[in-house]
Amino acid sequence: MAEREEIVREAMSLSPEDRLYVADVLEQSLSGGEFRTPEISAAWAVEIQKRIDAYDRGEVAAIPLDASLERIRQFLAVRAKRP
Repeated sequence: MAEREEIVREAMSLSPEDRLYVADVLEQSLSGGEFRTPEISAAWAVEIQKRIDAYDRGEVAAIPLDASLERIRQFLAVRAKRP
């Protein structure tokens, strides 16, 4: 299987929320780092603020980058082994 087909297959196995995140990141990479529409930009601004507020209230904890990347690698490795 071609690498890009595998990436698409893995991306499609993500939750709708995570697929939206991936789509937005890819869109930003194609549009010079800016969101394509003001609505997307506004929605992300709201989401970012919600996450910051939750962190400030102690409702969520930060995860060190190295630990986060390792969790992602483990997740993808498990997914890659599935038929």
